[in-house]
Amino acid sequence: MKTKYRQFGFLLLLLILIGCSKTITSAPDVTFTTLTGQKIALKDLRGKPVIVTFWATDCPACIQEIPHLIDLYTQYHAAGLEMIAVAMYYDPPNHVVDMTQAKQLPYNVALDLKSEHAEAFGGIMFTPSTFLIAPDGSVVKKEIGLFDLAKMKTNIESLLKG
Repeated sequence: MKTKYRQFGFLLLLLILIGCSKTITSAPDVTFTTLTGQKIALKDLRGKPVIVTFWATDCPACIQEIPHLIDLYTQYHAAGLEMIAVAMYYDPPNHVVDMTQAKQLPYNVALDLKSEHAEAFGGIMFTPSTFLIAPDGSVVKKEIGLFDLAKMKTNIESLLKG
């Protein structure tokens, strides 16, 4: 009987958490500040496909996903893909800088010290959370957890073909 109540409680908690995350259909009007101090307004990237991924240095799935993100950036950046990795507000900035350097991340990395970007993207609660934004600014894919690399490549290629 206790197991049944636990399962019900877990299901209820999961539904509440999912309900707290808002679905967005177009990219929010945000400006990121990268670790190097560069300002990147998402609206200025219109006309290009963009990946925005929310991550944390203590997230095993995020670390596992880094080689996939590097692969996507390396393969598609010259064709127009832009990428911004946004470190969660609770991630110490020095940890983000250290990992960015250790993993030699070729794409832009930004901090979200006040959780403003996470809120603008619908209230990010889980990492990794990855958004693929079409050149017109619409969000065409949102993945919570590890994304499928082959599917993501297919999606990016279709956006690049226009």
